[in-house]
Amino acid sequence: MHPTRRRLAPVAAALLTAPSLGRAAGFPERPIRLIVPWAAGGSTDGQMRVLAEIAGRELSQPVLVENRPGARGTFAAQILHGQARPDGYTIGQIHSGVLSHPFMTRSATWDSVNDFTYLLALTGYLSGLVVRSEARWRDWPSLMTEARANPGKLSFGSSGVGGLSHLVMAQLLAAERVEMLHVPYRGVAETTTALLSGQVDAIADSSGWAPHVDAGRMRILAIWGNERPKRFPEAPAISEYGHDIGGIAPYALAGPKGMDPAVVQLLHDAFRKALFDPAHQAALTRYDMPTLYMSGEEYRAWVAKRVPIERDLIRKLGITFEGG
Repeated sequence: MHPTRRRLAPVAAALLTAPSLGRAAGFPERPIRLIVPWAAGGSTDGQMRVLAEIAGRELSQPVLVENRPGARGTFAAQILHGQARPDGYTIGQIHSGVLSHPFMTRSATWDSVNDFTYLLALTGYLSGLVVRSEARWRDWPSLMTEARANPGKLSFGSSGVGGLSHLVMAQLLAAERVEMLHVPYRGVAETTTALLSGQVDAIADSSGWAPHVDAGRMRILAIWGNERPKRFPEAPAISEYGHDIGGIAPYALAGPKGMDPAVVQLLHDAFRKALFDPAHQAALTRYDMPTLYMSGEEYRAWVAKRVPIERDLIRKLGITFEGG
């Protein structure tokens, strides 16, 4: 190479990278849209709103929560995969239900490992099976005994077909050789209302039901996990009944595929600071959510390991449906 060209090469390289750095330096110039694929009033909505407020202060632009319930909690994934531009102004929640959804319906065409830009993992759900306080079932075995004697007569609600709690409940019922009617809803706010109004006999869902347990309106029959939660030490873990379903699955924030790495880093840093902010940590405590931080790449690696597990469970249970 000519000496002059060699001297110019670093300058040319710098100019090629300058537009990306310039966009990051000016980002964000307008509010950021944060899609929460659950109804307002649930634990995810409450936690995300606190997180968004703090992150918005860090970014000097509002982070606006947009609730998009339905489609088994996958509207954020649908929007990020098929509609949103990869400019950092639209982000959303990715959870374990997003990983399993492509194995249940042909309309979900995303590759959970490669079709999103993961920003960071945040937290996960304390979940379990809950009944009304006046219900005749005092524990998990008594419910299973009656359900076994009356196949399909008793019902449970969850936040959608193929969601984490639905899959856990399906797995447990198969192990118990029990049939119960599954009634899907659009989020924990709806499942708790359904239980209190007597539409279902039980709900399998995240801990949006906790205030009702504290108030004496509901009773926990089993917690999904291997340990009793600190907040409810009297509530048995499902492992006490001989079932091992693993730990809590973390969920993350993500954007569309192909985002500018500099913008990704800015968003990661702002939301990581918000994650560990005392006000957000208090919200996590309120909703019984642990801090499960991972970087975007660490979460992508977790997803790569988790996807085959979700795929095999869906196929084993035969959970399929048409449409979105």
